[in-house]
Amino acid sequence: MTQATLGFGAMRLPQTDDNDPTSIDMEEFTRMVDYFMEQGFNYFDTSYAYHDEASEGALKKALVERYPGEAYQIANKIPTWLLREEKDNDMLVDIMLERLGIEYFDVLLIHNINKALISKAEHANSFEYIKRAKENGKALKVGISFHEKEELFEDVLEKYGDVIDVALIQLNFMDWTDQRIQSKKIHGLCVKYGIEVQVMEPVKGGTLLNVSDDVKGKFADYSDKSIVDWALRFAASQENVTVVLSGMSNLEQMKENCETFKNLESITQQDHKFLMKMAHEIKKSLAIDCSFCNYCLKDCEMNIPIPDFFNLYNSEKLYHLESNVDLYNTTAKVYAPASACSECGTCVDICTQQLDIPALLKDVADLFGK
Repeated sequence: MTQATLGFGAMRLPQTDDNDPTSIDMEEFTRMVDYFMEQGFNYFDTSYAYHDEASEGALKKALVERYPGEAYQIANKIPTWLLREEKDNDMLVDIMLERLGIEYFDVLLIHNINKALISKAEHANSFEYIKRAKENGKALKVGISFHEKEELFEDVLEKYGDVIDVALIQLNFMDWTDQRIQSKKIHGLCVKYGIEVQVMEPVKGGTLLNVSDDVKGKFADYSDKSIVDWALRFAASQENVTVVLSGMSNLEQMKENCETFKNLESITQQDHKFLMKMAHEIKKSLAIDCSFCNYCLKDCEMNIPIPDFFNLYNSEKLYHLESNVDLYNTTAKVYAPASACSECGTCVDICTQQLDIPALLKDVADLFGK
């Protein structure tokens, strides 16, 4: 089995302004890129959409303009939600190549395949497009990033399995047996169809760090390894996994993750049982199972900072702190309160965790409105 490597996900890059996703801290990001390369890693994953479309340009400055092309690999994703007709594939891919300053992608994916967006991809013949992209040299490998349940995934593989080289899937020890995310089942289908697996959200957007003191204590009693180390090794230990992406936001996170993969140890059966037990414990304490991908923000007509509010809600449920309330009130004044939700439902269609966001926002409003 080929050992999985660490990939640098350019989705949660350091920012000079926490309220402006485009304000990428290029000095810190460049340091991170250099450290990543120095440690022997070279796989970078970005998207047309990340950081409000600023991620690709930042990667060009920090990586492409400073290293020879043979020194790195870049994966990118066609924004499915922007597809209207077949010619849009070429138009969007040309923009992506230009933003990055490269001539081809090492991996080209159709972004965020789910029940709401699969019809757009099929209407625009995107699966046929990525097949041609591989044939004409615009991509060395092609595939999809997937955010749905097993049934749709198998349908996609039945139809397009001969086209798909790579599937980017959410996989972590908390979602392994989750009935909404179905990591284990979807991973099993990749193995069945011989699809290369790349992992996103191995730490579930940081959710696996925001756990109770009791859970932290149980991890400490089991071993001296960090929860991040366990999460990354769990993902890397699964069959067919070649890359585990981490959306690192600072150099310290980078150093910790690189250390795990430089000395990568597969988990044992005993470790697996322990992590499944911890997943159960975390689920009991976690109020909202959000991965903080921020996709819901783009289409919120009321400009509600949904992931920030869900994070505050989880924190307040774990530890009642006045600072949580203060931060909620400050954020609500800058943007909009949770109670401003119009229940349009747009966010539900794009939510990678399939959450009932309007209903959950009511819970947030009830908690912080007291």
